[in-house]
Amino acid sequence: MVAFAKAADGVRIAYEILGDAADTIVLVHGFASSRAQNWRDTGWYDTLVKAGLRVVAMDCRGHGDSDRPHDDASYGDKMVGDIVTVMDAAGVGRAAVMGYSMGGILTVGLLMTNPRRVSRAIVAGIGESYFASKSHRRGIAVALRATDPSTIADPQEKAFRAFASQVGKDRLALAACMSADRTMYTRDQLRDCRVAVLVVDGDRDTQAGRPEPLAESFAHGRAVIVPGRDHMTAVGDKLYKQAALEFLST
Repeated sequence: MVAFAKAADGVRIAYEILGDAADTIVLVHGFASSRAQNWRDTGWYDTLVKAGLRVVAMDCRGHGDSDRPHDDASYGDKMVGDIVTVMDAAGVGRAAVMGYSMGGILTVGLLMTNPRRVSRAIVAGIGESYFASKSHRRGIAVALRATDPSTIADPQEKAFRAFASQVGKDRLALAACMSADRTMYTRDQLRDCRVAVLVVDGDRDTQAGRPEPLAESFAHGRAVIVPGRDHMTAVGDKLYKQAALEFLST
């Protein structure tokens, strides 16, 4: 059953809890996705509950059942704070956290701002591109706001526009989310994080790039490559799930 936690700025963040185990994992989905599309529909709910974990899955603001403001100022680093808001509402003091793509970036932000809340972290769908220029986000935001999608020439921008235009999604909220500035951390800053981190990417994921450069930036980072998978197909892969469960159990 969906529940709602209220952020400091009044935005309602939707989440649900599955299982009643002692050990909890918090799930943070990717851009233009939702807790259902990213985690439930790819089999993660069943996988994690059967492994003996309590699952707290949230919808990031602008996504799913959460509120969907259309102004850029409602996003950015506030989305990292939303993870803490949901953990507090769910009665979770410290837990494993797993994020995919945008959710992985937000999980890194949580590691850097609230490391005591995270026992272990899995970040997937992000890799060496974490350290690259984020100027392409402006182009994606423009594409999401375009009145006529036929004017979009860039293939990546077209793909984001199509994904964000699926039934039930708020394209203007997603454009604001994409436009907003968020804090990104350097390799030297990440090195100060003492939490164990697993970085997982498909070997065909050109959006994320290789996982090793990001994993090696953490003091206790490890990389896993999923063969034959790209950004969209790695998320439900059985090798990814196996690696995550092994990491969580050690």
